[in-house]
Amino acid sequence: MKVENALKELSLINLDDLRCFINGEWKKAEDCSTIEIINPSNEELLAKVPNASRSDANEAIEAAANAFPKWSGLTANERGSFLLKLRDLLLKYEQELASIISLEMGKVKGQALGEVQQASSFLTWYAEEGRRIYGETIPASSSNKRLFVIKQPIGVVAAITPWNFPLSMLTRKLAPALAAGCATILKPAEQGSLTALAFAKLVELAKFPQGVINIVTGMPESISDEIFENPIVKKVSFTGSTRVGRILVKKSAQQLKKLSLELGGHAPFIVFEDADIQKAVEGAIESKYRNVGQTCICANRIYVHEKVKQEFTELFVSRIKQLSIGSGLDEGIEIGPLVNESALNKVSSHVKDSVEKGATIIQGGERCFKKKGYYFEPTVLTGVTNDMLIMSEETFGPVAPIIHFNNIEDVIAEANNTDYGLAAYVYTSNMEKAVRTAEALQFGIIGLNDSSPAVAQAPFGGIKQSGFGREGGHQGIANFLEEKFISLKV
Repeated sequence: MKVENALKELSLINLDDLRCFINGEWKKAEDCSTIEIINPSNEELLAKVPNASRSDANEAIEAAANAFPKWSGLTANERGSFLLKLRDLLLKYEQELASIISLEMGKVKGQALGEVQQASSFLTWYAEEGRRIYGETIPASSSNKRLFVIKQPIGVVAAITPWNFPLSMLTRKLAPALAAGCATILKPAEQGSLTALAFAKLVELAKFPQGVINIVTGMPESISDEIFENPIVKKVSFTGSTRVGRILVKKSAQQLKKLSLELGGHAPFIVFEDADIQKAVEGAIESKYRNVGQTCICANRIYVHEKVKQEFTELFVSRIKQLSIGSGLDEGIEIGPLVNESALNKVSSHVKDSVEKGATIIQGGERCFKKKGYYFEPTVLTGVTNDMLIMSEETFGPVAPIIHFNNIEDVIAEANNTDYGLAAYVYTSNMEKAVRTAEALQFGIIGLNDSSPAVAQAPFGGIKQSGFGREGGHQGIANFLEEKFISLKV
């Protein structure tokens, strides 16, 4: 599908008149200012979205506060029915949503469709999980007392979402908050704004009560300041870089505002000598090159046992050479553009740094200058050492360093030698080795012979400087609930 055709088929948003969604109404930014959204596949202006002010953010927060009593007073079944209506609308408009995702941040259409499916799964799961918010009774120490624990929604929740999964990250945060009975304000990443506003249209079509979901777009500083300084907001859920996460921790400390953070990763991908090499290669490619390497849980360091290094590397490179590069809207494309020029420059700098320090490029290594857009060749490096940036910083691009190892103790130590602790992968046919390695790795998510471990019904999150709190599973809804102890004397 050509860009022009995709633009003609848009029905959820009008690119010439984009507005924030506050208290069930569509509003321009207070000063009518905008920010530009550039299509990464051709570097052309795609749209201008409202650059909301602090006052706009305050209006959204006030709307959520006014909506909270009625929304939290609904039964879990009633709230769940709204989530399921929204789920059905997501699936009804999945083709258009996938096109919008591809247009604004470059994701390949097929992967964008997969993201819509994943986004819908969070709505389905939490529509059901909201019915399972259980309290407890506690045996009292005297016969004239009854002890209870109940769980109640925390209040107004702010969600700050990233651009790399602009729809699924949105529902992964909003679905549990809404199911718990919270009212919400969403601030999407600039390059995910169109997807968020299309989602807001679906909220309107689903006839959510006014103020329950509010979406403000724009540059983060003023919106973030209002979110963290306004005492009405009781909880903030953020996905983004560790650098920004540290800043938000400091901001939240002023009011002891509850905070959950899903931050950067630097995932090791370990291939033992007894692994099914074909499956390991396919898993490494899926993990590393999905979304052009722009995923927080993608393989950043591929450790391959000496006994299978040649076989793995040859198959890996052979498979990479088959990957097609182009606009995410075109048929048969597997590698789309990076999100912007800054991302492209970072990938280039990591490759340059590695080569200058002794690494060898055995595949790729260059920007695709033949195409207009932020394209970079799928790249493989060998001879990588720990003093290279790529071994300590999150590349967020299609570059795979391959490192060889000889024994399990060394590779576990190397894998854990990072400040990050989000995800790790292990490929082996030995289940004892798999379990022991998984237990020893210092990461919140482990994929054992599995390159796609994230699902709605399981907790997602990291340790160390990859953040705290969990999204998904029953753990995900717990972040939006307060526990209250009641002692009744009879």
